[in-house]
Amino acid sequence: MSHKTKDGSKRLADLLLEKGIVIGIKVDAGLKPVPGTNGEVACTGLDGLAERCQKYYAAGARFAKWRAAYSIDVATGKPSELIVKEQAWGLARYAAICQANGLCPVVEPEVMMDGTHDIETCARVSEHVYSAVVQALHANGVFLEGALLKPNMITSGQAAEKQASAHEIASYTVRTLKRTIPSAIPGICFLLGG
Repeated sequence: MSHKTKDGSKRLADLLLEKGIVIGIKVDAGLKPVPGTNGEVACTGLDGLAERCQKYYAAGARFAKWRAAYSIDVATGKPSELIVKEQAWGLARYAAICQANGLCPVVEPEVMMDGTHDIETCARVSEHVYSAVVQALHANGVFLEGALLKPNMITSGQAAEKQASAHEIASYTVRTLKRTIPSAIPGICFLLGG
């Protein structure tokens, strides 16, 4: 957050703040393999997160994001229960740490579009993932009204033989969110890539 304007006279963060733009920052440290899984990955970066959040807040940030990715592969049992629980807990710990340091957490449980799964499978897996995340948010005392959700849309896998229509995607997405996400969460921001 120390980037400067082209002429070097001002921090880019200050320029954005002057224009009324709320700034945020990605705080996870990326995906790393989780031992005991079939090549699944989980997001890292909780160590030192509170201190980093304090610095980001002082620099002008008011929100942060943390991405947890879940692959679907029915043949190999992905996502495993271990990865669902591990990442739900990580998202909730991140959210609680952000809130304790003045940042609004953007919680991003992303069920990936890669694969050959149908839309029903994506809906079932997404419901399970979102439910685990919400349960972990509650367990960690996250103030739901002070958090945003950034989930995937419910789609067929990119390599699926039958691709869902736009109407099916919208219907399944709304149904999945209604079944799992408390109305206390004030906003849902969808992923750009899907």
